[in-house]
This record gives sequence, C-alpha cells and structure tokens, in this order.
Amino acid sequence: MFRNVLVGVDGSSNGRDGIALASRLLDQSGKLTLAHVSAKQDAAAVKLLEDERAAAGVEAEIVSVRASSPGAGLHQRAEEQAADLLVVGSCGRGAFGRVMIGDDTRAALNGAPCAVAIGARGYSAQPTPIAKIGVAYNGSPESAAALAKARELAVPTSATIIALEVVSIPTYAYAGVVAPTPGAGIDAMVAEAQQGLDELEGVEGRAVYGLPTEELAEFGDEVDLLVVGSRSYGPVRRLVLGSTSDYLERHARCSLLVLPRLPERE
Repeated sequence: MFRNVLVGVDGSSNGRDGIALASRLLDQSGKLTLAHVSAKQDAAAVKLLEDERAAAGVEAEIVSVRASSPGAGLHQRAEEQAADLLVVGSCGRGAFGRVMIGDDTRAALNGAPCAVAIGARGYSAQPTPIAKIGVAYNGSPESAAALAKARELAVPTSATIIALEVVSIPTYAYAGVVAPTPGAGIDAMVAEAQQGLDELEGVEGRAVYGLPTEELAEFGDEVDLLVVGSRSYGPVRRLVLGSTSDYLERHARCSLLVLPRLPERE
C-alpha cells in the first residue's frame, strides 16, 4: 500500500474518481492530501477542497497550490511532501470507463518523483474493493517490481492477481535477436513465456502473442487495476514513460498504476 498519497482535485467528477482510487490504495495508517492547482490561491480554492473532502467522506489534508498548470503544480507538490503516490482522474474526453489524461498533465507526470495512478472515468461510482489486479509482466526487474507491488496491494482484500505477458516479434527484433518464423516459432515463444508465468506463486498467469499496447489495454476489461513498471532508463528513481505506459495512459480500460523506475544497480 502507499503511505503518503497526493490527489489532484478540480471540483469535477474526474477528481472524485482520483479520490476514490486513492482511498483504495492508501495504507490504513497513511496520509491523504487533496490538492487544487490554480493560478492564484484564494478562499474559493479552499472551499472547493473542503466541499470535495466532505462529499468523498475521507480524512485528508487540503492544500491550494499556485502554479501555471495543474500538472506542474501537482508535480511540485508531490516533491515538496515526498509523496509516494500521485493520483489523478481521467480528463473529460474519451470513452466512458477509459483512462484518458490531458497532454499538460501527462507531460508533468512523466518524470514524477513517485508512482502515479490514474482513475478510470466513473471510478467513484464503483465503491467495491479492488478484487482483481492485473500486472504487465515480462520477466524484467521492472515487471518483477510491479508484481511485488500488486501482491502488496492484494493483501487487504485478498484480491486475485493476474499477470499477462505479451510476446511479440518486435520485442525480439529490438533486442537484436533474430525473430522466429511464424507458426511453430511463435507457439514456442508463447509456451516458454507461459512456463515462466506458471512458476509464479499465487498468480494467474497468461501468455499471448500480439502487440503489447493493444493486448494490455484490452486486458483492462478483466481487472480493476493494472500495474505496470516504468521503463529502465532516465532520471534516477523517476517515473519515465515508455511507449507501453504512454499508450495505456490514453487507452487503458481500467484504472492504471505506473511505478517509478528502479534505482541503479551497482
């Protein structure tokens, strides 16, 4: 779970989706902070925060942040309070239930000092606990960290963990490995991935062949929360969006949790 959670609130249903998701990811003894970002700090911003806190029925600190953009303000505030999770809601565009954030917010989240969660549209209307947690898994240290976090989040509600590994020829080509021929070669790749997933204790694992972005987005239909790791390069311990997490921020069919990159290994 997370112990120091910051939520961006704007007075809309999207902000309430963020609060609802944050409440489910917050440790029982953790600290929740609701932040509203605007060009000026005034009584109206404080009143908005007080109203949203009361409507959500949560115990939380409130803070009005002055910044040129919501994304920049939330990024700044997350650093100031050493948050371990920043939560935002989807923007008003896109299909119902999909994750969708604006370009300004997305740009600021890339490089965030902590994990980032995005509540799917309409999440606040679903008060049930998180019952199924999906993990984007490929055997990398980043995906192993995502699985470890999923295990931790699953404990309070005894949630089911489902790991999906997407095998794709482009992945092999990028790594400089000769791509297998269609047919039996692809079947062998999927079978090998499935064998590795079957060895994960307490996890329902499934390997498929396809495009990682599309398969993981569709996977969101099966789970309440999808956990992915940050790509393995960029500023130390910062969240750096790769092509997959970038795509999921726009097309995931469930709430999304993106973890910051791992520290450099000696």
